[in-house]
Amino acid sequence: MDRTIEYRQIIERILHEHLEETPQRENVETVAIVDETREHFLLIDMGWQLPRRIYSVVFHVWLKDGKFHVEQDWTEYGVARQLLDAGIPPKDIALDFQPPNVRHLAQELMATRRDTITA
Repeated sequence: MDRTIEYRQIIERILHEHLEETPQRENVETVAIVDETREHFLLIDMGWQLPRRIYSVVFHVWLKDGKFHVEQDWTEYGVARQLLDAGIPPKDIALDFQPPNVRHLAQELMATRRDTITA
């Protein structure tokens, strides 16, 4: 199977798992957004908790050049951890929400965690 197709299926599965697990809140809806053309995958909360408007990105991941780019992640467990659990190698996950000068440290931590999981 083409890796892009496999990666798309994995992130879509993670997205739908979050949709199913998200507790329902009155007047707030959790929505999955998938842009298949540009390979963006988002989970957002939108609605009202009076007196304020709720519109927040829970997570945003996109596929580019054979890698997952995690732009935003406010999930408890972590989308990158879910990707690792799904068998994605750390080299194929970029934590773009981290400043560029420390991303290599996050990459090293993911590789260490991956070695711990597979040992």
